[in-house]
Amino acid sequence: MRRALLAGACLVLSCQLAGCVAHTRPEELFQLTAESPRNKAMQIRFFETKDEAELLSASAAVLQDLGFQVEESVQDVGFLRATKERSAREYGQDIGRFIVWVLTSPLILGGVAPVMLPVDLHQKIAATLIARPINPEATRQEVRIMFYRVVWKGDGHADQYIPPGQQKMEMLRDPVMYQQFFAKLSKAVFLEAFTL
Repeated sequence: MRRALLAGACLVLSCQLAGCVAHTRPEELFQLTAESPRNKAMQIRFFETKDEAELLSASAAVLQDLGFQVEESVQDVGFLRATKERSAREYGQDIGRFIVWVLTSPLILGGVAPVMLPVDLHQKIAATLIARPINPEATRQEVRIMFYRVVWKGDGHADQYIPPGQQKMEMLRDPVMYQQFFAKLSKAVFLEAFTL
């Protein structure tokens, strides 16, 4: 009975962990994927204006309105980086963690501790923006923004110290986030954003 429970717990744990890791070979890192053009189209808008500085300033204001804090701005090259920190706890993670714990808690009878899955504790969401002229007269500006997040994992205790290296980074590809940013930017500069 104990071996069956241990085998079941190992199977559940391996299924949980197998879905979390996507291995990428080094030669695949800089290869374009099928969704690359769609992601690029989502991240870029064009504005008919000569005032790159106003566009960058309005972008900073929109990001601050969305809860970000501007950490770096280089107006000469049209660069802006902003971040915000949030809890990364998700309802589904706690449920999955509880189910695995319940399934593996009979292991206590055999002197083995039940399996505790790591959970996402904290996240830092970052936005990197580049504004640049795309024609020789500098009457048309391209604005590209990319949202990504760094997530720190832990064993689920609220007061837990998060050791270095227990983190993952991922691009955020939610179209609503990008649409919301560009809609607010268009209103802030009184210009209509367009795509090619």
